[in-house]
Amino acid sequence: MPGELIENVSDTAFWVAYYRAVESKRPDRLFRDPLAGVLAGERGERIARSMPMSFWTQWTVVMRTCIIDDFIRQAIANGVDTVVNLGAGLDTRPYRMELPESVLWIEADYPQMIEFKETKLAGEKPRCRLERVKADLSNATERRQMLASVDSRAAKMIALTEGVVPYLSEEEAGALADDLKSLKHSGLWIVEYLAPQTMKYRLRGPMKRRMQNAPFKFAPKDWFGFFRQHGWRPKETRYFMDEAARLKRPVELPFVMKALFTIRGILSSPETRERWRKLAGYVLFERAVS
Repeated sequence: MPGELIENVSDTAFWVAYYRAVESKRPDRLFRDPLAGVLAGERGERIARSMPMSFWTQWTVVMRTCIIDDFIRQAIANGVDTVVNLGAGLDTRPYRMELPESVLWIEADYPQMIEFKETKLAGEKPRCRLERVKADLSNATERRQMLASVDSRAAKMIALTEGVVPYLSEEEAGALADDLKSLKHSGLWIVEYLAPQTMKYRLRGPMKRRMQNAPFKFAPKDWFGFFRQHGWRPKETRYFMDEAARLKRPVELPFVMKALFTIRGILSSPETRERWRKLAGYVLFERAVS
């Protein structure tokens, strides 16, 4: 069964890395990630080819990569000296981004992911101070100890959870939000946003079957309100549709689907078009002052 290619959440990292590798080969690429293909391997390609609407996923991976890159650059320019990437997967930003050597970048993930990555990238040199931590982030005690250790070494820290929060329950996401807020030097947090319509797509049909071993769980009634309740307020929200317009990279839809979307856009109300514009994106949160 194609869905069995995704055995757990960690497998999605190979899927995402494959699309970063594909983007890196384009003549009009928006970023260059020469290590993505090394990490994705044949496994990433097989997962990607088994998934429905692959053109859509590929586009979202590119948009989210560009948005997060910008958030990281802005944060460092404003004094952030420590990045903690929770559920880092196969991310390669410490190798491919122009980063100050003084920046401390912490990658935390399951032991098997860390070991795989260290083996594959053994001969590569990061551009900043990179450290990896083997940790089960679902273990509250282990997570808090790891975060406290990082916090004790930071002056100003940003947390990154790329493709992580959607797989958490509301209780788990709330606990993570509280843990990050409790840290003395943690003031910024990058989080994935998915509108209710997007969640409905992920929870039905072919995508649900393919992702049965790594289902999306996080679906609060008031997404932004959820984070406000846990002490985080949005500093900047960037939606994929807006990013695509800015970068002149619209999603490459099949002809029939493109025609249907065009007609639907013409016939839709301004309110409906606005909801479509905000289907997904990333949010840079800042810790709210109590």
